[in-house]
Amino acid sequence: MTHQVTIRASGHTFSVEQDESVLDAALRQGIILPYGCRNGACGSCMGSLASGSVAYEQGLPAALSEQDAAANKALFCQARPQSDLEIIVHEVDSARDIEVKTLPCRVEKLEHLAHDVIRIYLRLPASERLQFLAGQYIDVLIKDHEPRAFSIANAPHDDEFVELHIRFVEGGLFTDQVFHSMKEKAMWRVRGPLGTFFLREDSDRPAILIGGGTGFAPIKGILEHAFEIGIDKPLNLYRGVRARRDLYLDELPQQWLKQHPHFSYTPVLSEPMDSDNWSGATGYVTDAVLADYPDLSGHDVYMSGPPPMVEAGHKLFMQHGLDESRFFSDAFTYAAVAESIKGLRQD
Repeated sequence: MTHQVTIRASGHTFSVEQDESVLDAALRQGIILPYGCRNGACGSCMGSLASGSVAYEQGLPAALSEQDAAANKALFCQARPQSDLEIIVHEVDSARDIEVKTLPCRVEKLEHLAHDVIRIYLRLPASERLQFLAGQYIDVLIKDHEPRAFSIANAPHDDEFVELHIRFVEGGLFTDQVFHSMKEKAMWRVRGPLGTFFLREDSDRPAILIGGGTGFAPIKGILEHAFEIGIDKPLNLYRGVRARRDLYLDELPQQWLKQHPHFSYTPVLSEPMDSDNWSGATGYVTDAVLADYPDLSGHDVYMSGPPPMVEAGHKLFMQHGLDESRFFSDAFTYAAVAESIKGLRQD
C-alpha cells in the first residue's frame, strides 16, 4: 500500500511505497531530509509526527528512545508509514544545511577508466553515510600536505559508496601514489561535503552542462540525480576532451540518450588523433556550445573542468546573453601546478 507524506513547514508531499522508509522515499523524489548513518544509529534524521503512525522492522532503532517515540518522534531513515503522515522535519535546500564531517574510509575498489583516469569507490564506516548534494566534492586529508579535493561522481540516492574520478597528473604526489602504489583496502580520511556546485532544482530553465576532462565527474552526479527525481526540462551535456581515448565512460551518456528524450549529448575533441576516425564536433567545447545556443539568455549553465576552460566559458557566455547568476562553475587546479594554494582541486 502507498501512503502520502506531507511536510508541515513547506507543504511538500511525496509517496512512500510499502516496505520503503520515509527517508528513502523522500530522496527518491528529490526531497532532501537530513540524515547520517541511514541505519538508525546516529539520530540525524529524527523528526516529529504531527499525524499518522509509523513502524520499525526490528523494533525501535538505537537512536530512538521509548520516551522519544512516546513524544511522537521518529527516525525517518527507518520509519515505515502505517498511514498517511504529516511530519515536522527540517528540509535540506542548500549546501549550508548539510553538516561537513571528517570521516575515515576504505578504498573499496579501483577501476581504470582511461589511460590517465581511475575510478575509486570509497566505503565509509557502517555507522556513517555522507549526506551531500549532487555535484559537491570532498577533501582527501593527507598528513603534512594540503588536502586534495575530488568531486563526488555519484548521486545522493546511490550513496553506498563515494565515487571519485581521479586523473593522473605528472609530478603530482598524490595521483602518483593512486596510480602506482594504491591498493584496495587502503584507508583514507576525508572531509566533506564541500562546495556550491549543485543542481538548482527550482529552476525551469533548460540546462547546459559542460564537463572538461574529469570535470565530467560532478556533471555525472548532477545528471543521475536529475534523472532519478524526474526532472524533465532539457538537459544538454557537452564534454570537452583532447582525443577519443580521453572520453571515458562514454557509454553512459549514450545510454541516457536512449532513456531520456529531453537529454542531448555532444562530445567535443580538441585534438583528435588520426586513429580516432572522428566525425563529431572538434575544437573548443565552448565554441560548440555557442554554435548550438548563440543566445543563452534563457538558460542555466553548469561548467566543470580546468580553470582556463571555465574562465573562457564564463566570459564568452556572458557575451551571449547568459545571466551571470545562472552560471554555476567548479574549476580544478592541479596540485603539481599549485601546491601552495589552499583548498586546491586535483580532479
